[in-house]
Amino acid sequence: MDRRSQYHIAESLEQSLGDPYNPESVMSFAKVIAIDESEIFPQTEIDWLYDWGLHNYYVPAEYGGKFTCFEELVAIIRVLARRDQTIAIAMTTLFWSFLTWIGGTTAQKTKLAQEITQQKGTMCLGYSEKEHGSDLIGGDLHATKVSGGYLFNGEKWPINRATRSTVSYILAKTNSEATPKSLSLFQIHKNEISPDNYYNLPKILTHGIRASDMSGIGFKDCFIPETHLLQQEGDGLELALKGFQITRTLCAAFSHGAADTALRTTLNFALNRQIYQKKVIDLPQPRQTLTDAFLDILICECETIPSARGFHIIPQQFSVWSAVVKYFVTTRLETMINNVSVVLGSRFYFREEHDWGIFQKLLRDNSIISMFDGSSVVNLHALILQLRQLTKYRDRRQPETYDQISSSLAEIFSLDKPLPTFDGTKLSLFGRGIDYPLQGLEIAQTTLRNLTTVNPTVINHLQDLTQIILTELDNHDQTITQSQFAFGHEQSPETFAIAQKYCTLHAACCCLHFWLYNRDRLGEFFAEGEWLVLSLHRLLRTIRPMAYYLDQVYVENITQYMLKLYQENRQFSLIPIQLANEDEINATPRLQLQN
Repeated sequence: MDRRSQYHIAESLEQSLGDPYNPESVMSFAKVIAIDESEIFPQTEIDWLYDWGLHNYYVPAEYGGKFTCFEELVAIIRVLARRDQTIAIAMTTLFWSFLTWIGGTTAQKTKLAQEITQQKGTMCLGYSEKEHGSDLIGGDLHATKVSGGYLFNGEKWPINRATRSTVSYILAKTNSEATPKSLSLFQIHKNEISPDNYYNLPKILTHGIRASDMSGIGFKDCFIPETHLLQQEGDGLELALKGFQITRTLCAAFSHGAADTALRTTLNFALNRQIYQKKVIDLPQPRQTLTDAFLDILICECETIPSARGFHIIPQQFSVWSAVVKYFVTTRLETMINNVSVVLGSRFYFREEHDWGIFQKLLRDNSIISMFDGSSVVNLHALILQLRQLTKYRDRRQPETYDQISSSLAEIFSLDKPLPTFDGTKLSLFGRGIDYPLQGLEIAQTTLRNLTTVNPTVINHLQDLTQIILTELDNHDQTITQSQFAFGHEQSPETFAIAQKYCTLHAACCCLHFWLYNRDRLGEFFAEGEWLVLSLHRLLRTIRPMAYYLDQVYVENITQYMLKLYQENRQFSLIPIQLANEDEINATPRLQLQN
């Protein structure tokens, strides 16, 4: 049995979509550039994805869909986003349905599942308002209780797919107090409300994702049946924040898709462009820039994939992990894309010329991802409020807790371990100080000491780097212990820097765990661990002074593997699925790369 069967659907979709370098493919670079220039919603492409059956992978299997795990869904979104984030984001508003899967009644779930699977239904989300932004409690949209339902008055803005959605998730005030319990969440089926009492706001002209249906929705004495209320009055904010834990994690997949194309199109240029009597790829600085970009993709993958699996194992810890992955992955890959733009020279800015001008489009489109579902500041703030509890838990935990941590880490990080059905009722607003990837660092350190099948030089490097991680984590805990805790939004810049450091340490631990639990599963390149040495070194030198130089043999080996993936037309990944070739649009999915 293929240990990576959870990637077969993504690879099947990839092959069906065809080579994006072939202008005739469904979502070719030529076509998505033309769509972007027109700023017209890509309904034809969205219809194609529905006809392919992609919408079914957002509906749990117990309600007639095909969703089984978030790892599979992340892989699918990466395939879409490497071609076009506009279409990927438009299609993936379906993931707001998880608000119903985690908080709805059986009747609400059944109804929504039928609308998605049988009527090509889609969702939008209305939380923010033009005058209040991320201050959800300060919103003005009110839902006044009347017989059999509520009267809605007010507007939500901005909203992706506000106009074209069939279901709108709307956060409304059900009492006038400005408290967390004043908000309620509604699953509004538009075909069940009067079109005379709601209206769509004008399309918003945006810097990127220009063909999106980005607008808003307004209500004027609009009657909403009480059957549209999710959970109870006053439960809206809690359910909304739990939903963010899922969507923030899935947002990382958009960034991965864009990063793959950014590196691929830049390599395409660097391997063919002659300058100073050499190819660009043979010049030391561009070569290092591209290798560093590849490492950033691998680092972020080690954070993203386990987080997707972790929802099924430790959902109660995702108030921490979702904030980390949303901040760290989206901002790091955004920086990585900016870094490789230098290699393209002026062509990164052109709306045509090299590869149809796809780079400038993804650069614009991707810049919004770190803002989705809470900006970087919002996610770091969510983490800040939990740092003291995380430190206290580490300080008081006993050795007997290591067995539970070790068991959970093995389930999360081992890609061939089966995942239990996701249980959204276990999501929690606060993780009570528990964060297994960091709290299992000593377990990883012990495992490293006992490894005998890996190059001793690599092991020595990894042991030294792991000790640095542990030292920096102890320093972090000491800083938190000695600091004055302040609740609320007026956190100091220094506190945000501490949270950023925590995210870096978290990513380093995830890289280490990912390698330790999959050494015998992902081929020779992965098993040798040189990529891990470079990745940990790359992370740690951002938080403490370290020499840049490392064994250039390691660096060249990483570069050669990156070029191998490019030449074999595989995803830049530790699980490098086969990408579509022009002559292989109907090829059978395969996962055979071992070296």
